[in-house]
Amino acid sequence: CTIDPNGGVVNVPDARLEVLSKISGSAELIPASVEFVDIAGLVKGASAGEGLGNQFLSHIREVDAIVFVLRAFRDSDVPGPTDPLEHLRVVEVELALADLETCEKQVDKLRRTAKGDPSLRPAVAALDRAVDLLGEGTPLYRGNLSADERSDLQPFFLLTDKPVLAVVNLDEEQVEDPDPVLAPVVAELAGAEVIGMCVQLEAEAALLSDVDRVEMLEGLGLGEGAWPRFVRAAYHLLGLRTYFTTGEKESRAWTFRAGSTAPECAGRIHTDFQRGFIRAETIGCEVLLEQGSWVSARESGLVRSEGRDYRPEDGDVMEFRFNV
Repeated sequence: CTIDPNGGVVNVPDARLEVLSKISGSAELIPASVEFVDIAGLVKGASAGEGLGNQFLSHIREVDAIVFVLRAFRDSDVPGPTDPLEHLRVVEVELALADLETCEKQVDKLRRTAKGDPSLRPAVAALDRAVDLLGEGTPLYRGNLSADERSDLQPFFLLTDKPVLAVVNLDEEQVEDPDPVLAPVVAELAGAEVIGMCVQLEAEAALLSDVDRVEMLEGLGLGEGAWPRFVRAAYHLLGLRTYFTTGEKESRAWTFRAGSTAPECAGRIHTDFQRGFIRAETIGCEVLLEQGSWVSARESGLVRSEGRDYRPEDGDVMEFRFNV
């Protein structure tokens, strides 16, 4: 119940990194991470000032993706509906109305400017299309926009032009058979990942030691729990992938955007690596783990020498050669 955001950086669970650190005898293990910004929940009429209003939406204008947390749990002490679809519709309409206000302001300014600068006309057309969709309460991620239209809209940081992931907050009984609760949300958000999670249970588990947490979650039949799956899903939703470096000093997961070249990935470590890139000694993580060591893999001819045009894959283990 505050308009102030809460931020947190979360490590991405990755069993591959732990095994790599063991075979290398690494002194330190450094995982990849994702930053989350948590804002207040939207209520119906927020765009007109109901509840806390929607001014706090500015806190997430520049994020790369949005997670909807939708209530399904039943608790007489917590007021409000327990239908996640009802919550989804409220959030989507309020975000669409916020974007509509932004687009209407921007299109009027841009239309005047475009009279003297024809290069702005595609952006005006994209904003006009967005206004039509948003005016009907349709989020832009449902609007079948073309790649060019999305590119033209990018400078305006529209909330409904971002990829989405939904977390349905279940109660303990629903966790046993979540599919009937999740199915309507999956159907509504066709193409988006939907994860069922009992946030109360996950929060309780997070306070326990590693051993007790595993015992609690396995005792409830939840395996590793939904939280690690959620973090990994958010990581991939952002278009992020992982490559590894490993040695006695440290084993580390490095984040890169899918489709990046080897020099761009090298630049994640240091700009000098990218500027003076020569080649990347590369092997898939699974292959390296099968071999048991980098030396053994090299002796077996399994370490590849990749050049500037190589686009690393998730799970590559790499050593960079560079000269500046």
